[in-house]
Amino acid sequence: MHLPTDAPIPDTPAQRKADRARLLRAVNASLAFVLVLAAVFSAQGLFDPRPFTVQPWSAAGLLGLLTAPLLHGSIEHLAANATSLLLLGSLAGAVYPKATIRALPLLWLGSGLGAWLLGEPGSYHLGASGLTHGLMFLVMTLGLLRRDRPSIAAAMIAFLLYGGMLLTVLPREIGVSWQAHLGGAVAGVIAAYAFRLRDPLPPRKRYSWEDEEDAELAPLNDELEPPKPRDVPVLWNRPDPRDVQTGTVLRFPPRREPEE
Repeated sequence: MHLPTDAPIPDTPAQRKADRARLLRAVNASLAFVLVLAAVFSAQGLFDPRPFTVQPWSAAGLLGLLTAPLLHGSIEHLAANATSLLLLGSLAGAVYPKATIRALPLLWLGSGLGAWLLGEPGSYHLGASGLTHGLMFLVMTLGLLRRDRPSIAAAMIAFLLYGGMLLTVLPREIGVSWQAHLGGAVAGVIAAYAFRLRDPLPPRKRYSWEDEEDAELAPLNDELEPPKPRDVPVLWNRPDPRDVQTGTVLRFPPRREPEE
């Protein structure tokens, strides 16, 4: 809920410094995670990554819920996810720092759970694309739920950059885990609804034209507003039983039967 205020919108040097620091923290955290993905990919040649992937409907494949987002099948796969994570992670972390840090575990597990439940038995699912879809749907849904200026701007930027993710949650291309995309997207929507109020809403300036509209509508509202009960005239009062005159009961003689 947005409450209007007459207080000036904070745009002091201290506020701008805090905004830059928040953006820098989000960029650094996203970059650090991308570097972790690059380090894991460089070490994948030293071990068999299949036990660490999501294997649908397999008990052993449940380990991939924790490890599969760290693995990638090719350098192109890694580069595409790294770019998305860097941009969407920085955007979400800068605008919603508290909601994003709480949503990440849900997005991580949701993408893997979607692949585990919807994937074909015997297949292997790996990569952080489910996490990128979760971030994109998180930012988009928060923009729809909060509807303040920063959230709407963030949603528009996310849609401009990665609006195609709205279609990749459905099966389109062979070899692409749309199941992980769908799981991450659903987790992003759930996380947005659950954590939509974790970050405080910015104050909204009330403009003079809003006061003018309220002044114009005030007489109309007074006419349409029903009167209070004490101001309604009484049309009828219940009579007092003591003032009611009672009638006289007439007794009729018993009816006689005709004689034969």
